[in-house]
Amino acid sequence: MKAFIPGGPPSGLLLVLVCCPLLGLVQSAGGNKAGDNAHPHLGDADPERCMRHHFVETITHPIYKCNSKMVLLARCEGHCSHTTRSDPLISFSSVLKQPFKSTCSCCRPHTSKLKAVRLRCAGGTRITATYRYILACNCEECS
Repeated sequence: MKAFIPGGPPSGLLLVLVCCPLLGLVQSAGGNKAGDNAHPHLGDADPERCMRHHFVETITHPIYKCNSKMVLLARCEGHCSHTTRSDPLISFSSVLKQPFKSTCSCCRPHTSKLKAVRLRCAGGTRITATYRYILACNCEECS
């Protein structure tokens, strides 16, 4: 494992970056408490963990004759915790419509941004297609 200590900013803060070549990740040794929950599997060596996967998709308009464009997309895929729970609910009614509260974890987009691509169509018109580009994935409670 290699450590790199850059000449920090004049504010006196020291940032230590640890590079782990086996995982291909760069982690902050100082610890970002706000970001720790955003990437619970950072550093996890399991290749089946919840993570972002890139793929290329061709966008074409379903009706109009437009030039198609290839775009880079991302999806969330992988395993989260295998633990699921079902807790009994307490009620003061004689009928329990939902007697248990179940919890499980699903691999979902954590952050994304809106992107757009313009297609050039017959007659010189342009049509804009929009989509969400996933920036990060996370194991979150299923609904």
